[in-house]
Amino acid sequence: MTTTAFTGSAISQRPEIHQTTIWQQSWIMVKRNMIHTRRMPEMLSDVTIQPIMFVLLFAYVFGASITNTGGSSYKEFLLPGIMGQTIVFTAFIVSTGITADLEKGIIDRFRSLPIRRSAVIIGRSIASLLHSSIGIVVMAITGLAIGWRIHNGFVDAVLAFALLLLFGFAMIWFGILVGSWLKTVEAVNGFMFTTLFPITFLSNAFVPTDPMPTWLQTIAEWNPISSLVQALRVLWGNGPAAGPDEPWPLQNPELATLIWSVVLTVIFAPFALRAYNKRTID
Repeated sequence: MTTTAFTGSAISQRPEIHQTTIWQQSWIMVKRNMIHTRRMPEMLSDVTIQPIMFVLLFAYVFGASITNTGGSSYKEFLLPGIMGQTIVFTAFIVSTGITADLEKGIIDRFRSLPIRRSAVIIGRSIASLLHSSIGIVVMAITGLAIGWRIHNGFVDAVLAFALLLLFGFAMIWFGILVGSWLKTVEAVNGFMFTTLFPITFLSNAFVPTDPMPTWLQTIAEWNPISSLVQALRVLWGNGPAAGPDEPWPLQNPELATLIWSVVLTVIFAPFALRAYNKRTID
């Protein structure tokens, strides 16, 4: 019987663990999600091919029969609506990403690392906003190619994009809630499709609300997405301001969008965190 002696150099040393802040950990999660997207470029189809398809279909198919847009061309009426829809669908991206990570056990692997649980959510949220921002850029370029323009100044243009991101941040919490609540990606896809599509179409995003029945028009005008889209149109000069007979959210769309973003965050964030913590509890 022989005895083998091990020297200190022969034993693999565990690498030293450096303390990191939650923001450093979150940025690592952002890079992880973006690297995943880079390695699977087909994941960008929903913010590259789909936006172009929506812009062209609505502008040249539906736009041919829609003439009453308050004085602006339908193309300029349309672009803020599609951009609003795209940022709302940030919730779709977050929910499917979180559910996929939970379903595949990725979150369990993250829990074995010296990182905070919230860093995963923050990283996923920022990555989803970046993902949707690509779609906004693609739609803006497509819109410019077909005749859409921003008529107001630089400050108003930037403010409009800031409102888009702020509203997208509020929708992220809804996505986290759904992604933590439902068990499979298929269930998330079905739920989000049947929820977000009717909400976005039941607004002023694609058609004026005036021809709608009175009860439906009231719902559409108080839809948070209508406030967002109206704010974009006013700030970009793509349509006139609402008249005095219009409801308050459309007369004050910038303030209404800000209030809606805060309210939706306050409503969804506690439930989203609770659902996520319950789903990832030991």
